[in-house]
Amino acid sequence: MNDRKRDAARLLDEAVVWDNHLCMPLRAEDSFLPELERCRASGLDVVSLNVGFGGMDWVEHLNMLTYFRAWLARRPDRYALVRTVADIRAAKAAGKLAVTFDVEGMAPIEDDLDRIQLFYDLGVRWMLIAYNETNKIGGGCQDDDPGLSDIGRQAIDEMARVGMPLCLSHTGYRTAREALEYAKGPVIFSHSNPLALKDHPRNIPDDLIDGCARTGGVIGINGIGKFLGENDASTEAIVRHVDYVAARVGAAHVGLSLDYCFDQEELAEFIKANPDKFPPHLGYGGSFAMAAPEQYPQIAEALLRLGYDERDIKGILGGNWLRIAEQVWR
Repeated sequence: MNDRKRDAARLLDEAVVWDNHLCMPLRAEDSFLPELERCRASGLDVVSLNVGFGGMDWVEHLNMLTYFRAWLARRPDRYALVRTVADIRAAKAAGKLAVTFDVEGMAPIEDDLDRIQLFYDLGVRWMLIAYNETNKIGGGCQDDDPGLSDIGRQAIDEMARVGMPLCLSHTGYRTAREALEYAKGPVIFSHSNPLALKDHPRNIPDDLIDGCARTGGVIGINGIGKFLGENDASTEAIVRHVDYVAARVGAAHVGLSLDYCFDQEELAEFIKANPDKFPPHLGYGGSFAMAAPEQYPQIAEALLRLGYDERDIKGILGGNWLRIAEQVWR
């Protein structure tokens, strides 16, 4: 092992390494959940698992939360369900993988803002406004965007009250700008890349990167190859996007959320069956290259190669997400 690999391994050990968005199949079976061990083996300390997106309804979200929580609770020697930042530190000290949850789109909230508190109590630690398509909260990034609605502003207030970070990934640019202007605390783009490096509606322009940083927030770099470049999910592509955001607004505002889908066959079938949600002209056809959890050591090594300060690397690997949790969670 050369010195750089050794230093990268040390940083992974010292940092709280946090991937803020991974996708398990949204069905109640054990086929893929054991693959969480891949995250532990790759040096991760915290992962956020998606429990629903887009048009899934309230009951479907609750069913997935119930199933995931029960599966994890039956394995307390390996996994820790997270409620507080202290839970994360305790899990790392005990060699366990800490798990939080996320919701992609506020459609399941409908008109009942009390559901935000229940989501939080069940371990959801961020929620975004709209998953590509517009809902009553605000606009999606692949749809007509009417802006942030009145109930959307109320939802943001309620998220702040309960301690749930607001995410603007998948959200329309107008709605995102209005939400950044309205929010009173840190806002995140949990898994979004800079539009300047890859032109796609899922990526975000410089003014949203700047606005996020002004709130004290974090932009999580997404590991989907079609959002990084020409279906390129290499470590070099990821680090190129990390470096762009860090150079623009500072390393304190960059994190990692690879958006890795453990059942890629299911994803491909879903995309093919829903061309209205995933239009082929936006590059959703064909295979998807995806950065995997096993690339975390390579990412740390690549950042060292670029001359990043060790403190900044630890922040990018997960310390910046930890800061958001310390500031926002209740």
